[in-house]
Amino acid sequence: MANQVKVLIVGAAFSADLHMDGYSRCTDVAKIVAICDKATDRAHDIIKRYGLTDVEVYDDAYKAIDAVDCDVVDICLPNFLHHDIAVYAFSKGKNVITEKPIATTLKDAEEMLEASKKAGKKLYYAEDWLFAPALNKALELVKEGAIGEQTYVRARECHCGSHSPFAQKIEFCGGGSMIHLGCHPIGFMLAMKNNEWTELVAMTSGGLENNMWHKTMEGEDWAAVMIKFKDGTSALLEANYLACGGMEDSIEIYGKEGKMAVDLTFSSPIQLYSIPGVEYTVEKAEITTGWSRPAVDEKYNLGYIGEIRHFMECVRDNKDAKVGLRGVDGLEILKVVNYIYKSAKEGIKIVNPDLK
Repeated sequence: MANQVKVLIVGAAFSADLHMDGYSRCTDVAKIVAICDKATDRAHDIIKRYGLTDVEVYDDAYKAIDAVDCDVVDICLPNFLHHDIAVYAFSKGKNVITEKPIATTLKDAEEMLEASKKAGKKLYYAEDWLFAPALNKALELVKEGAIGEQTYVRARECHCGSHSPFAQKIEFCGGGSMIHLGCHPIGFMLAMKNNEWTELVAMTSGGLENNMWHKTMEGEDWAAVMIKFKDGTSALLEANYLACGGMEDSIEIYGKEGKMAVDLTFSSPIQLYSIPGVEYTVEKAEITTGWSRPAVDEKYNLGYIGEIRHFMECVRDNKDAKVGLRGVDGLEILKVVNYIYKSAKEGIKIVNPDLK
């Protein structure tokens, strides 16, 4: 199709599969033209799994960016690799989608944004929560006035620990559970409040021997932050690697005339009891025997499908993504994560120095 956005996916592991499910459902606006991974068998696995045709496979990202005629480079790599690939893609005149977090350091994130501006191309930040149907319905109800004036939000993402070996060292990931998981509730709140936070105070488990469970992980396995916003709303945001039984994404919104609870991960209409177990129930579940709530279209309900379509339409129309999904939003989230770590380490309250 003439109006299809041509996509080069760099990285063919976990996050690439999440994105690929989205691409497979918006073929009217997207065409995968190449996949790159040092382990080319992973790229071929994705091609086979999704029935892709006319897709080139590369084992070197820089060679792929040089050779492939594409409109956007979708970076599905470990955190510490986002910066170099993004900057190179911009130098070759490509738009870029990058997974969360945007980078491991503020310097890298700022350089990515500067490279996008210099190239006149867009940097898109992948935050799936902003397209979760349940969350969007909840926000519609808030806007309608269903719970009155909003006062407080409590949100968290947690599971039993990252499967990635790169999550063990700060050099490769930038932190622990807060940068990996907490970026979702942080991103959701900042998008809802147009990035207008005023102050925060935080605590973390501290990393290594100070962690509650993961004693070999350099980053923290538990973190929480109390953050206030310009409109007077407060939020308690938590991230941890302490939760057995599968990933938990939960959000509660309180108002002066009501409250609302949203469960993104265990809200399946199916209740299953299985003695032999099943192939899959929910992300990060260690076992599938006994009672479980098998997910129904998990990637759609977590927002990945809507997110990818939004990016493709933005690239096609040469426009910015909505608030929360731009490079500048990814930078602000990383700033907040860094302030959380500073607050926890020094035992201090942080006042937003950028708020006018």
